[in-house]
Amino acid sequence: QVQLVESGGDLVQPGRSLRLSCAASVDLFRIDYMGWYRQAPGKERQLVASIRSGRSANYLGSVEGRFTIWRDDAKNTMYLQMDDLKPEDTAVYYCKLLHPDYINYWGQGTQVTVSS
Repeated sequence: QVQLVESGGDLVQPGRSLRLSCAASVDLFRIDYMGWYRQAPGKERQLVASIRSGRSANYLGSVEGRFTIWRDDAKNTMYLQMDDLKPEDTAVYYCKLLHPDYINYWGQGTQVTVSS
């Protein structure tokens, strides 16, 4: 059973930074696709950033230049550095990976609230 555990969510003021972590129970050297998603109240879940093994990352337009995704396969952990946070970034953030058995696995989510 694959488990993903997100951490790092918090309440911060606009302009501040947060770093989210996603710890996986599987060897990330076996995993190609991983991504960070978010869901705000009353809205659909959306892709924020994704990264494939050995390839460049992709970002949602509204976060490009402010957010950075990377993975440390040796630590089985994926990260999302979020800088210059805005109130519209408020959401529950989820990590996802696509397992070699073609099943998507999700974490339980971590709350990010940006408010003055």
